[in-house]
Amino acid sequence: MTVDEPTLREWSDAASSRVDLWTRFVDETEAATVAEIGVYRGQFAAALLADCPGIATYYMIDPWRNLADWNKPANKPDDVFRRFFDESMERTAAHEDKRVVLRGTTTEVIDRIPDGSLDFAYIDGDHTLRGITIDLIKVFPKVREGGWLGGDDFSPSIWQHSEEYEPTLVFPLAVHFAEAMDARIYGLPHKQFLIEKAADSGHAFVDLTGQYGDLELKRQLDRRPPAPEARGLLSKLRNR
Repeated sequence: MTVDEPTLREWSDAASSRVDLWTRFVDETEAATVAEIGVYRGQFAAALLADCPGIATYYMIDPWRNLADWNKPANKPDDVFRRFFDESMERTAAHEDKRVVLRGTTTEVIDRIPDGSLDFAYIDGDHTLRGITIDLIKVFPKVREGGWLGGDDFSPSIWQHSEEYEPTLVFPLAVHFAEAMDARIYGLPHKQFLIEKAADSGHAFVDLTGQYGDLELKRQLDRRPPAPEARGLLSKLRNR
């Protein structure tokens, strides 16, 4: 079906969560070949596989291991990731005939997916500047003409976590990437984004939420949150 701005707005307004939004999107667009980058504990994969019977192939991409160069709270020890992998397999076991498990980083495994083969790809992996840059550049060629690339943690603020962690740069990096690809990108509710891969779409950033300001980083850098020790001191001073 044709997915235009009014349709996306209708689906966005009706969605109670990101899972609700994407299950409807995948089902309505009849996406048969889907990839998820950053499976973690498998809840999202399980929901899409259960609620979108039209999915024929579902690529599950995740290293499920501790990464020395990933400074984010989700980077757990290897023993925790082993449990997360087992959870993911258990949650999607009913759809074993559809899933293709690619255990590794995007760079390590993405070439096992043919170019132009995906109807829909969903990025929810490393949200640092390095991570989202690699994921977008590596995954976009795998999406077919007329297909879609969505993603999570399209946070209006780069300070998604405290200062000891790397900032989250999905926004505005995804917008700049879409401009480089001359593609239309939508800002959706629940901190989601969607890029349309169509030769004739032309670039535009369509914010369906009203939450996103300009694309400049300087103002966000000027609002850097205080370090943990400074927050503790501020809290003590306020409570005097």
